[in-house]
Amino acid sequence: MTAPQCIDPVVGDILSGWRYDISGLSVAMRTDYDQHLSDCDHCRRRQRTARTIDVLLISITSLSAVAFLLAAVVLHRVEALAHVGNLVHAHLRHTAITISLEAVAIAGLLFSTFLWVLVAIATPLPGLVSDLVQQRIPPELRERIMKNAA
Repeated sequence: MTAPQCIDPVVGDILSGWRYDISGLSVAMRTDYDQHLSDCDHCRRRQRTARTIDVLLISITSLSAVAFLLAAVVLHRVEALAHVGNLVHAHLRHTAITISLEAVAIAGLLFSTFLWVLVAIATPLPGLVSDLVQQRIPPELRERIMKNAA
């Protein structure tokens, strides 16, 4: 069984160059590409793959940011508990190891946040999410929001 080929390679090449993001195009330009995506199984599958990768990237960077934030908070709390006094009989003192682990957690949080911003900029997810939200808002509420914004 062979993989389906694009029914119009020229349009397929244009779409793949944009990573199948047509959300920023005007309605007049978008109609041909929408029609091609509805007719072409090959390009529709590649668009779905690109969206899956985008969602995975934003999910992984979000989860890593949350994990580093949790690690920084836990390490900060452990350090605070060590300073309570002799009530805690653990060998946790304000040591270079605790400070360096907390610094690594904060650096990881900053790096993960930076990566999240890069992924959000490089992928069409923010535009797609805003389009989905706008489609779900009732028309009368959408008109009221547009009047208040103007």
